[in-house]
Amino acid sequence: MTSHLQTKGAALLDALVAALNRYVVLPSAQAADAVALWIAATHAQPAWAHAPRLVIRAPEKRCGKSRLLDVVEATCHNPFITVNSSPAAVYRSITDDPPTLLVDEADTIFGPKADANEDLRGLLNAGHQRNRPAMRYDAALNRVEAIPTFAMAALAGIGAMPDTIEDRAIVIRMRRRAPGETVAPYRHRRDRPALRKLAAHLYAWLRADLAALEAAEPAMPVEDRAADTWEPLVIVADYAGGHWPDRARAAAVALTADADDHQETSLRLRLLTDCRTAFGTDTALPTAELLERLKADPEAPWRDYGPNGLTAMKLGTLLREYDIRSTNIRFPPPIGQVKGYHREAFADAWARYCPPEDTPATVQGEGATVLTLPGVPVPAVPAVPPQVNPGTA
Repeated sequence: MTSHLQTKGAALLDALVAALNRYVVLPSAQAADAVALWIAATHAQPAWAHAPRLVIRAPEKRCGKSRLLDVVEATCHNPFITVNSSPAAVYRSITDDPPTLLVDEADTIFGPKADANEDLRGLLNAGHQRNRPAMRYDAALNRVEAIPTFAMAALAGIGAMPDTIEDRAIVIRMRRRAPGETVAPYRHRRDRPALRKLAAHLYAWLRADLAALEAAEPAMPVEDRAADTWEPLVIVADYAGGHWPDRARAAAVALTADADDHQETSLRLRLLTDCRTAFGTDTALPTAELLERLKADPEAPWRDYGPNGLTAMKLGTLLREYDIRSTNIRFPPPIGQVKGYHREAFADAWARYCPPEDTPATVQGEGATVLTLPGVPVPAVPAVPPQVNPGTA
């Protein structure tokens, strides 16, 4: 890496950020840096072990997501628009030096009525890492073929993408322009040629030494899958030098923290946390009582979970993924022996998956310790240590 290449690279990334900010109002300076680095990384895809996705999402229309995708298309490596493309055409377009897949209105691919896009969803999920080919049977050749899936992809849409996509993505949350925020109008015929020239300069700069990029092992400010996703961007920044190594790492920390803040808790994780709240300090609860407490929270989804709310069978199905099962438990009269859950059955899952627990507010009932839900009366369950009925567990 020569000083000349570093100076050139930093100037190219600066120009790319300026182009982004000219046509689009991005949510933050870190977001602009992240998009610029992602675009630059598309020009060196053969060097990467992972192909990070770029998710451009917005809560409503007219937030600039499609315009941002226009600028990405004009500046990335070999853009391949997947709108109305058959899955077979997309698969066959991925080579050792793949195009950059671009998907607008990507929310339609992952919706409940998007069965026809199953193959494309599979490609977008599998193509984040090298050596994850799709296996297809070729009837004409009477053999199974391994079709490459590795390619960087940018997806724009309204609302969140599936966790399997966003967990492997740089997520940019667009928003509608506020009064006083202005951008230059983008005209494809007028503005794209200059951006394609910038793309050509990025390609020439990064292709000058793919071997050095492939061998790089940068110090990462994030861990695990986030590190896999951000590594190509940080390598590009280190290769550019100047202020870019610091800016890339700052963007990685800021956008990863933002993703954690906005992450929607899965239904099962919500159930685990709500069960912990419902248990309070009780050592065991009848299934019926646990369900009643879960559905007593007006902000929880359990009252409307299905036509009749959360049922014992559905509760058991959701908890079984964590190896939590109900059993026959003998409670003091007048309850007697009924199906229920031991608190200790949840302990391992709570420790592994739930956020740290605050000390719950409790009240003392008649011989009982029960959790009090604000504004909701909860019947007390005696805190007498329950016993599993021998031979019936």
